[in-house]
Amino acid sequence: MSDIQTWALVFVALSFAVYIYIAWRSRVRETKGFFVAEQNIPAVANGAAVAADWMSAASFISMAGLIAFLGSDGSVYLMGWTGGYVLLALLLAPYLRKWGKFTVPEFVGDRYSETVRSVAALVAIIVSFTYVVGQMAGGGIVFSRFLQVPQAGGVAIAAVVIFAYAVFGGMKGITWTQVAQYTVLIVAYLIPAWAVAQTMTGIAVPQVSFGQILAELDAIGQEFGMAVFTEAFTARPQIDVFLVTMSLMIGTAGLPHVIIRFYTTKTVRGARYSALWALIFIGLLYTTAPAVGAFTKLNMLQGVQGVSTSALPSWVANWQATGLVSVAEGTETIGTITNSADDFAAGQADMFLNNDILVLASPEIAGLPAPIVGLVAAGGLAAAMSTAAGLLLVISSSASHDLYFRYVDHHASERRRLLVSRIAMGLAVLVSIYFGINPPAFVAQVVAFAFGLAASTFFPMLLLGIFWKRANAIGAVSGMIAGLALTGTYMIYTLEVFGTQAHEHIAGVSPEGVGAIGALVNLIVTIVVSKATRPPSEHVQEMVERIRYPAARQVARSATRAAE
Repeated sequence: MSDIQTWALVFVALSFAVYIYIAWRSRVRETKGFFVAEQNIPAVANGAAVAADWMSAASFISMAGLIAFLGSDGSVYLMGWTGGYVLLALLLAPYLRKWGKFTVPEFVGDRYSETVRSVAALVAIIVSFTYVVGQMAGGGIVFSRFLQVPQAGGVAIAAVVIFAYAVFGGMKGITWTQVAQYTVLIVAYLIPAWAVAQTMTGIAVPQVSFGQILAELDAIGQEFGMAVFTEAFTARPQIDVFLVTMSLMIGTAGLPHVIIRFYTTKTVRGARYSALWALIFIGLLYTTAPAVGAFTKLNMLQGVQGVSTSALPSWVANWQATGLVSVAEGTETIGTITNSADDFAAGQADMFLNNDILVLASPEIAGLPAPIVGLVAAGGLAAAMSTAAGLLLVISSSASHDLYFRYVDHHASERRRLLVSRIAMGLAVLVSIYFGINPPAFVAQVVAFAFGLAASTFFPMLLLGIFWKRANAIGAVSGMIAGLALTGTYMIYTLEVFGTQAHEHIAGVSPEGVGAIGALVNLIVTIVVSKATRPPSEHVQEMVERIRYPAARQVARSATRAAE
């Protein structure tokens, strides 16, 4: 066993032991503890848990790789994912926490109707399944490289550990486990970034120093047949950059597994402060990612430039074993590099590099010590597992609390509801293992698809449900179905999923960006149908006012109406 494998095994084993211990100490026997952690989580801790829940394998493993190959167009992920938290903090989180329910579909049921609640529960399951696939795929990549486990086996191991700590403590166990996971992932991300920045520029602050190497990166990238790193709209049309950014922003604000985290705070004020702390914690990684992408790409290109294939750096052979790096047969020296498997298969490049390896391979490419490489492996797993646990909880709560309890056994005991939740979580794990082994795209792209589905379904419904009293059940369900149908159909049309053939993008719109169009369609359909049908009851409209306005203003408004 190599030094890298040994250190990776040590860090992974220690972190897994901590996660299981925390979950065991936090185990619950009541639904309130399982679903919303007894609504007793401090704002700072909840902010760290939100950050861990949010910064998935896409953020840790894939985002810097996408930025490295997309260049400035990769900023869509930075702008979309962070901007979405501003929307969530200002427009949704405090009001949903004030409503005081367990799940997003439960709010939808109170605001609109039980029919809309059922549709929302099913959509939450679809979105969460799509998202969890990316996490399982990310976990498999880490295991396959650093522990020499086949990717399928790595996905299964990650899934079993996630299931173990999620099923013990539900939201309470997941929350405190995610605090630990955030600590692991942020340390694992920052230490190599600081070390590489110091080595390459003499300034150990990557956010400041990576600008020094951009001119050199542009020049060497062009020698390898790549687009200019700093030039805009080389990888995506301008309209798609806008649509992907919007889709990720409103998708963020509509993701059930993120929103549910704000139900765990003690107060509405705590929900607001949780969002603030989460932005701070997320910013530590997101402001570092562009630097990691730039430094690693430059190191990688310099390491293979003019080198014969018989003398390539050791990291190339290490990653070739996983199938995520390939060198074309008959190639003597590397002259062109691509991140497109199709282009490589067509003979248009000498080397293929999967986007998802760049962060994990960064310490090896930079020649950092084996302990740091092992730490990065533990960080990648922490990122994948923290988000997957939150997603599995959404699936189990939707199945148990919003479907089983409402339609199968309305008098089910606490024990039976917890049992159904755990069974649903187990089934979700089995399905996600299959799709994690056979993902339809790169990790960050799979996650972007989930954001598109959330953007086109949940965000318009929640936004109008809070800020427009006239929105009704018929309008909401019509809008959701229209948004989901458009977004889902376009994704299937443009991707090779379920045995379908991929087609060209229409008007330059990628499947990651169609969610913004789906959201607009949802919004229009909801408004038109709501205006054409009966308004909600007075009781529902009063509930909407109660969550929107402070108590003093509610009294004043009531007095005004009484005087009229």
